[in-house]
Amino acid sequence: MDRLRQTLRVAKERAILVAAHLPRASDTDDLAELAALAGSAGAVVVDRFQQKIRKINASTYIGKGKAEELARRVKRLNADVIIFDNNLSPAQIRDLEEITQTKVLDRSELILDIFATRAKTRQAQLQVDLAQLEYIYPRLTRMWSHLDSVAGAGGATAAGTVGAIGTRGTGEQQLEIDRRLVEKRISELKHQLVEIDKRRIREIDGRRGVFKICLVGYTNAGKSTLLNTLTDAGVLVEDRLFSTLDTRTRKWSPARGVELLLSDTVGFVRNLPHQLVASFKATLEETVNADLLIHVIDSSNADALKQIDSVNAVLADIGCGKHPVLKVLNKVDVVGKLGLLETLQILFPDAVTISAKTGLGIDVLAQAVVKIYMGDQINIRLTCPQSNGKIQSFLRTHARITKEDYSDSEVTIEATIGNSHFLPLRSLNPTSLEIL
Repeated sequence: MDRLRQTLRVAKERAILVAAHLPRASDTDDLAELAALAGSAGAVVVDRFQQKIRKINASTYIGKGKAEELARRVKRLNADVIIFDNNLSPAQIRDLEEITQTKVLDRSELILDIFATRAKTRQAQLQVDLAQLEYIYPRLTRMWSHLDSVAGAGGATAAGTVGAIGTRGTGEQQLEIDRRLVEKRISELKHQLVEIDKRRIREIDGRRGVFKICLVGYTNAGKSTLLNTLTDAGVLVEDRLFSTLDTRTRKWSPARGVELLLSDTVGFVRNLPHQLVASFKATLEETVNADLLIHVIDSSNADALKQIDSVNAVLADIGCGKHPVLKVLNKVDVVGKLGLLETLQILFPDAVTISAKTGLGIDVLAQAVVKIYMGDQINIRLTCPQSNGKIQSFLRTHARITKEDYSDSEVTIEATIGNSHFLPLRSLNPTSLEIL
């Protein structure tokens, strides 16, 4: 088993995909998403194996007979890895590997592998490392076959001669050593992430008073393309799952006199491992602190409704379930079935229909965002000293300025502003402020 699990990576390996469906399962899909995940990890899918089961087999999940059938497929197709769409226990992985003599990964391990290959920044790498260790830690008992006893320092073996304080005695299981090493590394990673999180929180605090929008959605829904279209951000865009792991924030001016901050975030996916959600909390801080979420939906995907449910579940998990949300139906330029788009438009009548790639509907999206940003609008006239940069900056950020008159030392400004911004503006103590 050590030989089989020397690495969890699946790059360039020949993969067989497996899914087991219980009677209560809502559907038996064609493993399209798992195939896309495997492709994103670099594997070549050579076969798909689906099985309806009455109950989960404690040993092999799918039953010994089906596991042996799977072993024959592995041999015939010369497969290198078996990837389950289900999440398996360590014991099930061990027993399946013994029967098939092939490396077995479950859905969570595959997603963790993809994240590991996508992580480029220091923060993303630390977050992925933490998620992998937290996934492995409870599985140490069953994952490895080298869990023999190691003699203490008082022993006569070579291992005993290197014992240190705290490890001396009659011996210590290798499992305990592994656990202690993993616990220490998890603690170190959390400490480093806390320091990075402090810096990120300071960055977010520095944006107070600025309206913040966060793009959220299922992976590969087109969030990065939309960010590029709206802001000329130059973010890498690829047609693959989880191409973006790091949050990117850019300024966006959807209308004259309106300047907002727009952030792109990591894409969500069905059954996203909770270890990843936990470790990426810092990255998702942008989402938690956003004034508006733009939920980008791939309207060309047949599973769009399920993807919407998955995104809503993750948003609720990170504390954003009650945030204001504007739904955007993207990729209308490649919609294959108009019936699906029409269904989405009926279910979400306030959604904006766009193509981030071609620019179709972007002006309508900008108008919808400005309407939400402005809220109930009022017209005001304000006078303040020319030297008061705070008031002028606030107006240029939160209002639409229609007239400016300068005297020797003062400036009088007429503007349209959202009702929610009136009290914060008055707290800046202008010389005069009236509603027109």
